[in-house]
Amino acid sequence: MAPIDPHSFTDSTHPLATHISLTLYVDFSTSTIHGSALISLPNPHSGALSLDTRSLTIHSIRDPISLATIPYSLSPPDPIKGCHVTVSLSNHSSFLVLYSTSPSSSALQWLLPWQTFNKKYPFVYTQCQAIHARSVFPCQDTPAARVRYSCRINIPRQLSAVMSARHVERRPPLSQEAAALVCDSSLWCSEERVVEEFEMEQPIPPYLFAFAVGELGFREVGPRTRVYAEAVPGLLDDAAREFAGTEDMIRQGERLFGPYEWERFDLLVLPPSFPYGGMENPRMVFLTPTVIKGDASGAQVVAHELAHSWTGNLITNKTNDHFWLNEGFTTYAERRIVEAVQGEDRATLNIGIGWKGLNEEMERFKDKMEFTKLKTNQEGVDPDDVYSQVPYEKGFQFLWRIERQIGRPLFDEFLKKYIATFKFQSIDTQTFLDFLKANIPGIEKDIDLELWTEGTGIPPDAYEPVSNIYTKIVSLANEFKLGRMPREDEVADWQGQEWELYLENLPKSVETSQVLALDERYRLSESKDYEVKVAFLQMAISSKCRDKYGEVEKTLKEVGRMKYLRPLYTALVQGTGKEEEKILAERVFAEACDFYHPIAKGVVASIFAKHL
Repeated sequence: MAPIDPHSFTDSTHPLATHISLTLYVDFSTSTIHGSALISLPNPHSGALSLDTRSLTIHSIRDPISLATIPYSLSPPDPIKGCHVTVSLSNHSSFLVLYSTSPSSSALQWLLPWQTFNKKYPFVYTQCQAIHARSVFPCQDTPAARVRYSCRINIPRQLSAVMSARHVERRPPLSQEAAALVCDSSLWCSEERVVEEFEMEQPIPPYLFAFAVGELGFREVGPRTRVYAEAVPGLLDDAAREFAGTEDMIRQGERLFGPYEWERFDLLVLPPSFPYGGMENPRMVFLTPTVIKGDASGAQVVAHELAHSWTGNLITNKTNDHFWLNEGFTTYAERRIVEAVQGEDRATLNIGIGWKGLNEEMERFKDKMEFTKLKTNQEGVDPDDVYSQVPYEKGFQFLWRIERQIGRPLFDEFLKKYIATFKFQSIDTQTFLDFLKANIPGIEKDIDLELWTEGTGIPPDAYEPVSNIYTKIVSLANEFKLGRMPREDEVADWQGQEWELYLENLPKSVETSQVLALDERYRLSESKDYEVKVAFLQMAISSKCRDKYGEVEKTLKEVGRMKYLRPLYTALVQGTGKEEEKILAERVFAEACDFYHPIAKGVVASIFAKHL
């Protein structure tokens, strides 16, 4: 075997699929999908072909024309990569895999009606990054293998589907479609069912495959953008207000980075269990409802996912070892869009919060400094376990360092050329460095490129941001250490980001009386902005301010975003003398885990495994 990715069985000597045609029957009663995947290759191939699967039952693999069976073998499951399927082809240019998913699929979250906003119908959605597409359909599940796809998805008539692809039509099921499935044609063609068809004409990495099925409504917020969510008028209206400035951000992105290549930029606000802030699925960005803050500041998450339309979706990291190429570039691009739309002070606050987060990650990984590098070695490592701010914030700092060296006008030219050169390709760190040195001659004499990409820790020429508001907030946080709380006139115009930066710069542990006094004056534990609330609750746990543990429990039970679960559960179980906190953490997780997405459950379980 010649693997091209530490997280995939894909073999570099095998052809990469060019198109996958999916037929999916969504069965809410069993939390499974019965599916078929017609996998097309660039040329007829004889011999072995490797695919990734996880928790899939493969019923058969067939010739799509004669329906003759094609031999295959299935390895025992690897704890990280899943199962290795080896298909034995004989001059085949395509083959058909008939399969079913499992209720334990790591990409799918099945919500019962009571877990949704309307509490009337069930809901299902995918989260395929980093290596979870293989639990929805068999594929070469590596970002190195970009592929086009089409999908027919059969769902209950009362519901609708959205996908990271162009919507073709909604229509009655056709009996001949069921022939390629393991489900009965009477099920497929039931009057209670409808088929939604989608087409993705551009090649994307498998982790960008996405769909959601539920009782969905939408609001138009721009010529290229609808906001979808569960059909709750208040939720849809709040989302439409929060993201009203999306078209302006798209135009700024195009000005900075070149044409927007994906036609639509629609948004889907998911139920509260969604494990990320946002997921940059092309044409249909997935968002947590926690980004709806009521002050349009949640649009910064949208700016990040929009920036991925150029860096991440157009140019993709070849493997997760080079994840910074996706996230460092996107964090830089996001801050440029925010600066253009919301001003330099907003962008600086954003950088300041990131700087603090990067320094905290150095402490988190002090025993695993490999994961403080930009270019990592993730052989034998689950990417979900080492997900961190390092590729985002150290990657941003590296690009910002280059910008400072050569000046913004020249760096802007370089960025546009980089995107135009590598669009619809998957690349590695060396490819970027070679392109950088070819286009900015002598850059390696001014910046230690090897230290930045392969060195551990934060390089000495990284840069803490400077601005009047940033300096003022950090100095107010320093005064809190001396016992002075900010006056109301000093914080009168603060939004969530100012409070977040303030709290991030306070000592991790203070006197319980100080925590209570701060909360009594500013009600931070009740903030509608979860960034503020969670930063405050972390401090409350570290200070053993048990009066606030009820709010900690409530928070852990109402949101499934890992950005909040990871620090709160870690604060509860890390360290000595925490018996009461550890009991609380275990009880809350036992009661809340059915609400969490499988990826989030796994992350909390790994925190417990380390500290309990």
